Amino acid sequence: METRNQTSASEFILLGLSESPEQETLLFALFLCMYVVTVVGNLLIILAISSDSHLHIPMYFFLANLSLVDFCLATDTVPKMLVNIQIGSKSISYPCCLTQMYFFHFFGIMDSVLIAVMAYDRFVAICHPLHYTTIMSPHLCGLLVGGPWMFSCIISLIHILLMARLVFCGNNELPHFFCDLTPLLRLSCTDTSVNKIFVLIVAGMVIATPFICILASYVRIIVAIMKVPSAGGRKKAFSTCSSHLSVVALFYGTTIGVYLCPSSVRTAVKEKASAVMYTAVTPMLNPFIYSLRNRDLKGGLRKLVNRKITSSS
Repeated sequence: METRNQTSASEFILLGLSESPEQETLLFALFLCMYVVTVVGNLLIILAISSDSHLHIPMYFFLANLSLVDFCLATDTVPKMLVNIQIGSKSISYPCCLTQMYFFHFFGIMDSVLIAVMAYDRFVAICHPLHYTTIMSPHLCGLLVGGPWMFSCIISLIHILLMARLVFCGNNELPHFFCDLTPLLRLSCTDTSVNKIFVLIVAGMVIATPFICILASYVRIIVAIMKVPSAGGRKKAFSTCSSHLSVVALFYGTTIGVYLCPSSVRTAVKEKASAVMYTAVTPMLNPFIYSLRNRDLKGGLRKLVNRKITSSS
């Protein structure tokens, strides 16, 4: 009973990105615009791929899933921050905090694994083009997407169960704009060693391992491309990978810094800056990265827009 009296887990205070009212007004406008662009961009990608039969191939199937995950990841964190700024309240209840954390890890893990799956798809397409349709069968594509959904669900649930056993005493101010795992662990007055060990294990599984697999895939891809005799063929092969490489750099460049770097070199400011990148900036940029350099996808988007204009006129 004494432990129950010590806990202050009824709510947390999200300090956000700034404590200045003027800066918060600017941040509200900025993040609102970013969120609207994220929603519109990712939903357009999903609609274009689902409505154009020419895009019903593994590469675009994975891209549609990535757009869905990006949309959900941004929706899990940004709207709550916008509401807090608008109403002038920074509190979040303990159950809502755990719920937000669950979906943040769920979609974050999905993001990482899907990016690795897309690298494997590019590897098969470039290194084994004659067997591509046989290897990337609908059954395998379903497993490569359905498996990570189940895996993410289980890992995220374990995170929440481990977090629910902790006691929070005294300070309940969270120096972040959403309920992230690492800042919350710092507020706990009980032993968090099990949680930290699990964080390292999961980070190795869902960040380090996919990243190593991506690097290995691209080593094989580069070797295969360099064997292409014509310069035009090499350029075309590289162009099909450039968009994915940009997404890899954006996503892993920030998540590795947060979850795999030693705690001694991490600060609250760096963590918040990295979190902004992979919860708001990356989901917003991904539709542009993939659509601007992809002729087929641009064609699908044009068909979708023309169809909507025709139906409304």
